Amino acid sequence: MIASNSIRRAALLAALLAVPTLHAAEVAGIKVDDSLRVGGSELLLNGAGLRSKLFIKVYVGALYVGQKSTMPAAILDSPQPRRMVMRLLRDVDAETLASAMDEGLKNNHTPAEMADMKAQAEALAGIMKSIGKAREGDTIAIDFSADGVAVSLNGETRGKVAGPGFAKALLKVWLGEKPADASLKKALLGG
Repeated sequence: MIASNSIRRAALLAALLAVPTLHAAEVAGIKVDDSLRVGGSELLLNGAGLRSKLFIKVYVGALYVGQKSTMPAAILDSPQPRRMVMRLLRDVDAETLASAMDEGLKNNHTPAEMADMKAQAEALAGIMKSIGKAREGDTIAIDFSADGVAVSLNGETRGKVAGPGFAKALLKVWLGEKPADASLKKALLGG
């Protein structure tokens, strides 16, 4: 009996060691890291999915958070850093980038709320336009923090917009009541 328990334990241990460790997820052929470091914070992949528009694959989106959640409010209201990473699957011009963000903001906020964040929305549009034409394979990352948002292209910071309220407002583009893509929202929430 003792020998069979030892054999079972050894077999279980061997099986566990044989299971590959969890590496990056993959969406539409794009590998997505399970975690990343933003400043001094380790962020975990909350979810990743495909953003498409009219059957055209636009980007693979990945949402990183300090603490995973399937609830949009928990992520939106979190004071911890969060990052949305968009790996482009096609070329996108500056005007399209800016108008997509603006449309997402308008879809999830009242006209009064939009008026209150007009300067911040214009600053974001300016940053997106300064990117120029983003190419297939480029990565746009948006960091959300208690200070506001920071936008980078391929790891290079392109600009910042102050305001924690604006960070929450912009994150609603993906996680709000009227997200840019409902299936992407579900995927970002781990669904």
